[in-house]
Amino acid sequence: MITKMTKYNFVLMNSGKEEFLESIKELGVVDITRSVKPVDEKSDQMMERISRIKAALAAVEKVDWSEDPDAEAIAAAAAAAPVREGDLVSLIPQARASINALTAKLTDATRERNLLQPWGHFDSEAVKDLAEKGIKLHFYAVTAKKWNPAWMEQWPIEVIHQSDDAVYFVGVGDNDIPANELEAPEHDYLCSEAKMDEIQKEIIGLKADLANFKERKGELEQEYSSLMDRLNLYLAGVAGKPAAENKICVFTGFAPEENEQALCEALDKMDVYYMKEAAKLEDNPPIKLKNSKFSSLFETFTGMYGMPVYNEFDLTAILGPFYLLFFAFCMGDAGYGIILMLLSLYLKKHDILNMGLNKHHKLVFFLGLVTFVVGLILGTFFGITLPDQAWVPEGVKKFMVKGTIMGFDAQMVLAVAVGVFHLIVAMTIKAICKTKQTGFRANVSCWGWLLVIVGGIIIAALSLLKVIDSSITKIAIIVVGVLAALSIYLFNTPGRNPLINVGSGLWETYNMASGLLGDALSYIRLYALGLAGGMLGGAFNNVAGMIKALPVPGVNWLGFILILLLGHALNLAMSCLGAFVHPLRLTFVEFFKNSGYEGKGAKYNPLKSN
Repeated sequence: MITKMTKYNFVLMNSGKEEFLESIKELGVVDITRSVKPVDEKSDQMMERISRIKAALAAVEKVDWSEDPDAEAIAAAAAAAPVREGDLVSLIPQARASINALTAKLTDATRERNLLQPWGHFDSEAVKDLAEKGIKLHFYAVTAKKWNPAWMEQWPIEVIHQSDDAVYFVGVGDNDIPANELEAPEHDYLCSEAKMDEIQKEIIGLKADLANFKERKGELEQEYSSLMDRLNLYLAGVAGKPAAENKICVFTGFAPEENEQALCEALDKMDVYYMKEAAKLEDNPPIKLKNSKFSSLFETFTGMYGMPVYNEFDLTAILGPFYLLFFAFCMGDAGYGIILMLLSLYLKKHDILNMGLNKHHKLVFFLGLVTFVVGLILGTFFGITLPDQAWVPEGVKKFMVKGTIMGFDAQMVLAVAVGVFHLIVAMTIKAICKTKQTGFRANVSCWGWLLVIVGGIIIAALSLLKVIDSSITKIAIIVVGVLAALSIYLFNTPGRNPLINVGSGLWETYNMASGLLGDALSYIRLYALGLAGGMLGGAFNNVAGMIKALPVPGVNWLGFILILLLGHALNLAMSCLGAFVHPLRLTFVEFFKNSGYEGKGAKYNPLKSN
């Protein structure tokens, strides 16, 4: 549900603005209307600095030289390096840029060394002296296939390097030798190696600096937190509206009704005049959700789509159970549910990859629990098809969904049925919410469509189950049809020309028929993902069984265990990814669309200390 808000208008002398905002920050419950963009040069500078700090933090987070070939040299250099003075925000990107530039130079030097290496070690000054005395040396290279040893008898040449691929040789004077003449090397390969060593030492030094910078990332985090606090306070301050020739400042803020008494007691002690009233829709108050401990687990998903506006329904309590069910359908394996429950117990005390997942350990537990139950109903346990196993009691098998319904797989029918129910709940919420907002008369068509769908399903079910005979079925269809037709085609917009209403109703009929059919069929993905995961798990089981059957003692069992562990770990990861994304898609698209949920509200963000 949405927490009721109280709107406050604060009037104070402009000179007391900073002190007032500091006091509000200490209270930590008032959301002051503020700008969300830099409003002047000062805030722009603060935001630019914050951006640079974030980039520097991201850069040092990636620093890990444990796998670097020079890891020991880097560690030794880091231990011996003095503390670098200067701004870390500038030093970190500079070190990164220098490493990239030096790495490019090292690549060039390595390429140069490889080109010079065949010529060996020589005195480049001696070559120049010979040239000045009129003895010019020519440098040649030829493939090993084209090399002819007779050339050494024909011309004054000397082989410098010979390999299976090529021959490098030097000739004296101008000769018509059928080989590629190369540029005379300016120096030997040892000079290039010396340059490579020098560049490598510089790179090691810079990497050592980055390693030391990473140890000081707490300084960056502290500055980031402090700067965000100052920016938040500053933006709240500039949101105040100057009045009375800039001598009086007026602020607007919102706080939950539950904090009204304590907040008023604190405000009464301040040198500020304030007025309060219940927040209204046109005030666009910030949204704070208030749900049960279970439903609050799913507020993250609501926030991902968008907070409700002040007069909308908070759908979190409905989103939660359906998301659990859809997730379990997509996983479709009771064994994987057990793994998720065990994972939640681990997350309770450990944060995997420092991603904050430990905060969601309860959600992971419920996802695993429902996956276990639904997996048993669907009859899959670590890729094993339970209905086909003789060791599974017949009494347990009775609760499993198997076989076909009207020629379709029973599990697919169940998935679509759950989807249709999901859509009916969405349409019911839409009818109730719209009626509450604008009245029944303006939403007759919503109730008409709900009557058609729900009434049609109920009549069809009762008829198929032989609860009612054909004559009663006919009467029920006529009654429902007439009431729905009047609602949809004649009274959809009261006070408007009936012919326009009929045309509007026909257009809406087309949209509803095509849209609802597509929306309902979207839920087949629940069946498809669960089926794919089960089949893949079964495939890994079959492969492991074939490995186990090999007549190689020891190896067969080792291969059997490895295939099972790696195969099911991969299948679990892929299934979790699909089971996370697709239920969100069904919620954000099919459910929210048919419920009329907009999600354009602003999240409650009180001014408070970091």
